[in-house]
Amino acid sequence: MLCISSEKRIENEENEDNYSRKEFSFQSFSRSFSLPETADEGKIEAKYENGILHINIPKKEEAKPKPPKYIEIS
Repeated sequence: MLCISSEKRIENEENEDNYSRKEFSFQSFSRSFSLPETADEGKIEAKYENGILHINIPKKEEAKPKPPKYIEIS
């Protein structure tokens, strides 16, 4: 299971002579994905660039397709 979550909190405070104002903003995000048995959990990589989350989930070596085997018939 791959879980991705994020939280963002913003607090603004404004003080004037007659009043004081506080603004609070809270955003959260959470998603879960079931990974196939062929995924190599130990080698998962993620990076966040220009507002985009890139996730690389490689396959296990035994799950990768093998090249065709040629058998010569005489």
